[in-house]
Amino acid sequence: MANLRVAFPDMAEDQRRRVCRGSFQHLGLMFVELCKAMTVPPEETMAGITVVGLEHLTDAIAKHGRALVLTAHLGNWELMALGHELTGVPTTVVIRPLDADWLDVMAGQLRRRTKIELIDKRAALRPVLAALNRGRMVAILLDQNASRREGVFVSFFGRPASTSKSMAVLAVRTRTPIVPIFIYRERLGEHRAVIHPSFYSDGAGDSEQAVAEITQRCTSTIESAITVAPDQWLWVHNRWRTRPPSTAEPRA
Repeated sequence: MANLRVAFPDMAEDQRRRVCRGSFQHLGLMFVELCKAMTVPPEETMAGITVVGLEHLTDAIAKHGRALVLTAHLGNWELMALGHELTGVPTTVVIRPLDADWLDVMAGQLRRRTKIELIDKRAALRPVLAALNRGRMVAILLDQNASRREGVFVSFFGRPASTSKSMAVLAVRTRTPIVPIFIYRERLGEHRAVIHPSFYSDGAGDSEQAVAEITQRCTSTIESAITVAPDQWLWVHNRWRTRPPSTAEPRA
């Protein structure tokens, strides 16, 4: 509820409570869907996923030979591990352990049933560069709090949020387009994966300004995606945990 008050200060309190309840119901539905996905043929799960905007991904791959996929913990994001086969593009995902142990165990079992390549974020740079060089699309979930060392502060729902610089640094250094993809639940067992037009960094080298600008654009894109279905985002995560350093002048 505290996070929702930060993100939607003008929303009525009863409406925020509905979004809050809906977000917990969403996690419960994820549990049901993941249980089913682990017990039925992958094709049955994929049959419930509709892909919209595939031309944006295929265009980026055709022009650049690879792509960075921007996504978030929105909708049943774990089903994208299966849904990637609907795109026909070999996929690599940068992961970290989920905060919820039970969900992390289930996600691990589901991921092992797919053909995606998994890279641990703690030592991701070289494997990610190798994956891009092999013509793969590399997906990064960029909606979680980052440490001050790893992140740059950008605006997220009007409040400074420390956000990983990883995607921006990769995009700027390798001149790889970023393709936003988000998945939404339409109803139990039916999902819509929306692929948005790619965007590209015009920044030179790995300048701090270019990295900050592309990180802000990524974060604004995620913010817009969340507002489509706010009850399907992970509001239990403390997105604003890392605070920006004080800019106040010390008193004499």
